[in-house]
Amino acid sequence: MIETPSKRVSVEPFPVVGRETSINRAVVLSTALAIIDGEGVEGLSMRRLGKALDRNPMTLYRYAENKAALLDGVVETVLEQLVVDPSDRDWRGQLHAVAYGYRRLALEHPNVVPLLVTRPLATPLGLRSPGTLRYLEAILELLVRAGFTPEDALHIFRAVFGFLNGHILNELQEVVEKPEETDDLLRLGLHRLPLAEFPRLRSMATVMAHYDGRDELERGLAILLEGLATASPPSSAEA
Repeated sequence: MIETPSKRVSVEPFPVVGRETSINRAVVLSTALAIIDGEGVEGLSMRRLGKALDRNPMTLYRYAENKAALLDGVVETVLEQLVVDPSDRDWRGQLHAVAYGYRRLALEHPNVVPLLVTRPLATPLGLRSPGTLRYLEAILELLVRAGFTPEDALHIFRAVFGFLNGHILNELQEVVEKPEETDDLLRLGLHRLPLAEFPRLRSMATVMAHYDGRDELERGLAILLEGLATASPPSSAEA
């Protein structure tokens, strides 16, 4: 069956954080994340954040100089939750675990996924916050310790996260138009497509209606990691 992760997380009524609670950058960013979870990126503004924190919005600029910096901080908050063990001698097993951890974060914060995919592209590596780079550092260390050259380690990282980002965007897209329908063609709204122009797409309604994100990830990872290990085998350590 199709996995239908919740795309909206309810946000507490104002204020999320009261006057009696001191705030710091972590509190500001976690509150911004809660707003994005509940209302999307478009719902986040300094004014909105100020209301949630019961603070004058102008006081928040000491924690983020503008909305762009705030969004970068939210990405950092999420990515810092991604656990990577660079000392694991089973590099494939560790990357498998990291992939599932990344997917879990994406399903918990679907409104943040576009930021995870696009925000890093807006800033050169050397200017990014440390929290957005620690998982990269740990994965490169994992792969170099496994015997891969630095070049191959970077290639593997890019291949794995390119696949992960694409998979997650596919998994989170709205597929079902009418959940109450029992006919897959109607459930997905594919009956609207002219049969003469889209015979193959219409014929695959049942296949698409029973999409399993976890199974799709598992199959893709198996193919990708096996292919990477074959194409660029590590020079030492057990592959």
